[in-house]
Amino acid sequence: MTQPPFLPFALPEIGEEEIAEVVDTLRSGWVTTGPKAKRFEQDFAEFLGSLPLPPGEGRGEGLGEGASGLLPADARPLHAIAVNSATAGLHLALEALGIGPGDEVITTTHTFTATAEVVRYLGADVVLVDIDPATLNIDPVLVEAAITPRTKAIIPVHYAGLAADMQAILAIARRHGLKVVEDAAHALPASCGGALVGTLASDATVFSFYANKTITTGEGGMVVTRDAELAKRVKVMRLHGISRDAFDRFTAKTPSWYYEIVAPGYKYNLTDIAAALGIHQLRRAHGFQQRRAAIARRYRDAFAGLPLQLPPGPAAGDLHAWHLYVLRLTDDAPFDRDAFIERLFALGIGVSVHYIPLHQHPYWRERYALSAAQFPHSQHAYERMLSLPLYTKMSEADIERVIAAVQQLLRG
Repeated sequence: MTQPPFLPFALPEIGEEEIAEVVDTLRSGWVTTGPKAKRFEQDFAEFLGSLPLPPGEGRGEGLGEGASGLLPADARPLHAIAVNSATAGLHLALEALGIGPGDEVITTTHTFTATAEVVRYLGADVVLVDIDPATLNIDPVLVEAAITPRTKAIIPVHYAGLAADMQAILAIARRHGLKVVEDAAHALPASCGGALVGTLASDATVFSFYANKTITTGEGGMVVTRDAELAKRVKVMRLHGISRDAFDRFTAKTPSWYYEIVAPGYKYNLTDIAAALGIHQLRRAHGFQQRRAAIARRYRDAFAGLPLQLPPGPAAGDLHAWHLYVLRLTDDAPFDRDAFIERLFALGIGVSVHYIPLHQHPYWRERYALSAAQFPHSQHAYERMLSLPLYTKMSEADIERVIAAVQQLLRG
């Protein structure tokens, strides 16, 4: 029999509404940052501020109920600032918080390098800590143990779409006077203590819209904050440090050519072409999450009893974004992780590994004299983990094909 076509690890789902919006943008003559980007920002803030969790998976209308220590004490509005990547958003958020040479920022070794590299952009130092072996999220106990007089901020990562223990992290930050910038690249929509990630009491939260994320703009990201001054600084710095919004200058009906450079900014703005995708992707975010969760449940049920450690679900009443479905082989598996990946590829199933921990990479290892022994939980997980295909365009036949391949290999 002819083997079916290769099943990729990830594919975006782009509908006719997104295509029509992009075409409208192209025909409008305004393709860089403009009205569509502003609309996407407004829609995003409204999405976080008003979206209830789905029935049976959250607290419905009472998003903040029971979220002691998680939500801000005031009701300041959310600001959403569109940028061209989550990396750019993390950089801008840290810059706006004044992170610089001599400072330290704590984050997890179990992440993509972007989480840490932005700290180095600003001349500050990265302090890496290990993960909770159950959730694969940053361990708050180790965060607090790593604090020094130089520590200025914490970057928790919501790994695979499961919210980190933000109640503990925010409490640590309050005790030590630290800033918190959430890396929520995987976490749309996800919740913690009944409140959506992006609405918590952090200083800023940064989302990603890369091609394999839960919603996509191709490349793109969003910085969310309740701090009006931080939002103002991010807006200025995302486009060369210009004192006025370029869109306003170019659409004004009276001469508005004058502007001032108030800081040496960056080129981090999101285009209207990208935002056009985001507007409609955002409207489908809830449905996308439901489909991902349904696939995750299928995997969970099918893989029970195999020599695998399955990913944890969300806490009761919370929402998991299911950006990734990460398996870990147990010690009684018939072969190691690398051999398992090779066999899955031979069966036409695309998989990946999330992540090669930062302590394994030459730059981070050599700069900070790191070793695997310092991060036993991340190292142990890395040596046994792989990520299965999990995306909304998967057909029922695709899902069954993945299940059959895993079962065939691990049942012998």
